[in-house]
Amino acid sequence: MKFTALAGIVAATALLLSGCTNPSEDSQVSPDGTVAFDLSPEQAGRVRAGKVDEIAAQVPQAIRDRGTLIVTGSAGTAPPLRFYATDDRTVVGSEVDFASLVADILGLRLEVAVADWSNNFVRVDSGEVDAFVSNVTVTEERKEKYDFATYRKDDVALEVPNQSDLDYQDRTSLAGKRIAVGSGTNQEQLLVEWDEQNQAEGLPAIDIAYFEKASDVYLALASQRIDGYIGPNPSAVYHVATAGQTKIVATFSGAGEDLQGEIGVLTKKDNGLIGPVHKALQHAIDSGLYQQVIDRWGLQTEVVDQTRINPPGLPKK
Repeated sequence: MKFTALAGIVAATALLLSGCTNPSEDSQVSPDGTVAFDLSPEQAGRVRAGKVDEIAAQVPQAIRDRGTLIVTGSAGTAPPLRFYATDDRTVVGSEVDFASLVADILGLRLEVAVADWSNNFVRVDSGEVDAFVSNVTVTEERKEKYDFATYRKDDVALEVPNQSDLDYQDRTSLAGKRIAVGSGTNQEQLLVEWDEQNQAEGLPAIDIAYFEKASDVYLALASQRIDGYIGPNPSAVYHVATAGQTKIVATFSGAGEDLQGEIGVLTKKDNGLIGPVHKALQHAIDSGLYQQVIDRWGLQTEVVDQTRINPPGLPKK
């Protein structure tokens, strides 16, 4: 298993973006103290790309004729992934920036949609949207219905209240604890598997708590109504640094003990879109535009040097 205890994260004095925000607070100090996160709806600093004709020509004709790339995802997560800007309406974040780069290279206008986690898959199934770009982990089960083109590593973090004395060593450390995850996520799958293994060894069950919104789980952490939260590592690092109420005690691959998880653009299987999306992502990596997005949102630990189509994913249950 890959896990690292984290210590010495310095909390910044900043406003944590949640349900209601002050429109005048348009930027934040990043966890490393060097990047100012732009939380404004204008996103003047978004990284843009030019159309690459030979890649754009491979986009399915129906999408080319429409002229838009419709991308769905969740908006209830915390910065820096996919979240509402300071106007509480505009969806921004690293995941939107990656989708924007792909759309630019394919010569399409990005159209951003929002849905609850499970409904994003339904929208892809129905053809209502072209892609799901919202910190989606590659799993073997999902690969049966969908194609993936990867663009980030998938690491998750165990975040606990500052007052916690939880000493994480391995999954057995969570026996008898109340741990939160998002429903339908790979974090849930990991936690369920660990609980099954723990109980098979005679250990107390993990009390799994489900939350849809990051703001709700952070309130539960701050009030110590839960013992911990397993969620995306970038959001955990941001929250620890800006809110100053929690700490990270472990990070590990979102695909489990034996595999480095990967985050990918998800499309309907065999619909002809994943090929040009893959090439657009690789062009962004090779040209340095990808790294600019990484730097803009403080995702240096998530970097990949190549995109892959349908790599090994989180194993089936």
